[in-house]
Amino acid sequence: MTAYFDPETCDLAAFKRLTQQSLQEDDVPFAAAIEKNVPIYGVAALGDHLIDPTLRRSLMAEWAKGLRDGSGIIVLKGAYADTAPIDAATAIYNDVIAAEKRANGGGADHFAAAGNNDRVWNSLQKLCMNDPAVFARYFGNVAIDAVCEAWLGPNYQMTAQVNLVRPGGGAQLAHRDYHLGFQTAETSAQYPAHVHDLSPVLTLQGAVAHSDMPVESGPTKLLPFSQAYRAGYAAWRRDDFRAYFEESYIQLPLSKGDALFFSPALFHGAGANTSKDVQRMANLLQVSYAFGRAMESIDRRAICKALYPVIAGAGLNPAQQRAAIAASAEGYSFPTNLDLDPPVGGLAPQTQAALFHAALDAGWSTQAFGEALDAQAACQRA
Repeated sequence: MTAYFDPETCDLAAFKRLTQQSLQEDDVPFAAAIEKNVPIYGVAALGDHLIDPTLRRSLMAEWAKGLRDGSGIIVLKGAYADTAPIDAATAIYNDVIAAEKRANGGGADHFAAAGNNDRVWNSLQKLCMNDPAVFARYFGNVAIDAVCEAWLGPNYQMTAQVNLVRPGGGAQLAHRDYHLGFQTAETSAQYPAHVHDLSPVLTLQGAVAHSDMPVESGPTKLLPFSQAYRAGYAAWRRDDFRAYFEESYIQLPLSKGDALFFSPALFHGAGANTSKDVQRMANLLQVSYAFGRAMESIDRRAICKALYPVIAGAGLNPAQQRAAIAASAEGYSFPTNLDLDPPVGGLAPQTQAALFHAALDAGWSTQAFGEALDAQAACQRA
């Protein structure tokens, strides 16, 4: 049994075998069609399967199996039979984009170069604060709720970020998503293999189409079945894996009001918008399961401030210092306020633990470190 994954031992031939499977109709009996190995579900036809508890569970079981063992992708056609909430939310998000550009030039983005992309971080809260009635109609969607519960169970945690790509917007490189997909290759390699197995079931990636998305507008490039490759978080940065992705990916056109969901372990990337006039807008849903929380509330900033002036003189060797900091400082970048604490220069903002180590290395005073901690916390606030 593999204990750790590293890029050098990833097997492209095995990856190819996994991704060259075919989805069978018997695997997705509730689907209206299969296109390019992706099951397409007509939401209007699902009827009581979205409401009746027993029928809903059978549908959710199919979705969970498909996300894990099938092609890893689900399309909900007509997730919004009435697209008025989509249009209302789009108007609000366009206003937010304009206001944020006036204020600070817009937000940084994951995986994509600056240019024709506009990003609205925390579009969930911004929609609700601008118009709670629109929010209620938008997120009061039983089909989206069922997909989230199918993968994550009840009491999931919804977050969302709008991405607007204008004509000329470039494509993303193939990648995997949050959690491990947002870590550097070095950090990802430090996590044991069973955590690589766990990461995909902690979140669900989705997108609500706010515009029609013909293929030339660059809907998400997807590689069916790629989520099944266990070492994928170590492999996705390799040139040969990315080259194979570019040879093999599929794209599906979406209509306004459709929704796309896929495993965060799926190799994917936004396509290039080569259209002349399509403003491709999607609300990207990052949904987390309920249990991703510690048992106790800890004021780690206070602990760090108390610990900093003594740790260098406590008689600890460097390895012991690292252990003490690991027990005290927050070592993960998320959750954070991505408007104030964007992932500039990387996939994730600086952690409290990284700041602690940097301050020690630079010989900061206790006061300077405390002020830096306070400034970091201010940027992370909701």
